[in-house]
Amino acid sequence: MSKVLTVNYEGKPCYDIVLDDSFGALKERVAELGFEGRKICIVTDTNVKPLYSDDIMNLLEPISSAIYTYAIPAGEANKNLGEIEKVYEFLIERHFDRHDLIVALGGGVVGDMAGFVAASFLRGIAFIQVPTTLLAQADSSIGGKTGVDFNGYKNMVGAFYMPKLVYMNLSTLKTLDGRQYASGFAEIMKHGLIKNEKFYIWLIDHIYEINDKDPDTLIEMLYESCTVKKNVVEKDPTEKGDRALLNFGHTLGHAIEKHCNFELFHGECVALGCIAASFISWKRELISKEDYYEIRDMFVPFNLPISVENIDIDEVIKLTKSDKKADSNTIKFVLLKKIGKAFIDTTVTEDEMRKALEEILWVEDDE
Repeated sequence: MSKVLTVNYEGKPCYDIVLDDSFGALKERVAELGFEGRKICIVTDTNVKPLYSDDIMNLLEPISSAIYTYAIPAGEANKNLGEIEKVYEFLIERHFDRHDLIVALGGGVVGDMAGFVAASFLRGIAFIQVPTTLLAQADSSIGGKTGVDFNGYKNMVGAFYMPKLVYMNLSTLKTLDGRQYASGFAEIMKHGLIKNEKFYIWLIDHIYEINDKDPDTLIEMLYESCTVKKNVVEKDPTEKGDRALLNFGHTLGHAIEKHCNFELFHGECVALGCIAASFISWKRELISKEDYYEIRDMFVPFNLPISVENIDIDEVIKLTKSDKKADSNTIKFVLLKKIGKAFIDTTVTEDEMRKALEEILWVEDDE
């Protein structure tokens, strides 16, 4: 069942993405990277630790001089510099050096935080990603983006820092609840919408298998999704151009996420943002009305929201200006020329954003 993709950086192989149905090959992969006899710190969170940290410790202990686990309190609210400082202290007290290894075990929050620790501790220590959520497997574990939130503003402090390996055990998806699983799927749908119409159609044709977490379907889905992400980040590793296409749905999605105090999952907000961006694309006559409504409605069978309650539209628009994607007070918006072809636009107006937000605002029917 195993599949492998190699991500290149500056024209040379940089790291492998391994898709497997167990953790079985992880020890061999880590040893091949040259970390036999080195200290290893598994950075995870309090939700994932009881599920998988013992398995990873038992696997890697025979090749490590010393192995430790550090669990960050679970949740986006803990993705901050205060928690990062605690990880630094943990590593310093155990005398980690630049030749040792950090293992990021968990979802996107853990991957971003552990990656930032790796990028900044001793000016750089090696790390690998072992993502355990669909969101992290499809998106955040690939491409070297690391970071933390600052005062509730998403990923305002961070660095580009490539992992040595991304190892995905797809059986971990069985432990996800429905909302977490659906949240990850939003990023997969995004990849089809921006770069691969055939993949988008394939997703629609495999609704039932995807929702049932059919193993063969999952590995094919993630392989194609990771291929989209790999191709984009290889072309633009530090987001100076085309990599910004991956922010489709994120401009308004991030603003909604912060406005709702992170009570909505990231992928749920991305789905809402994708719908809003598709609405603007339709109103600009870039895509058809039929395409817009299909995009919107196709999030429903994958258990993602297409409307949101109780948002202050003006406040959401204001928050877009504080997003890290803003450039000299210009909002970089990603729109669709067609399904499977996206582009970056800097001319989206506040009025267009307002109308798009009105489109996804749920209003109770008085009747």
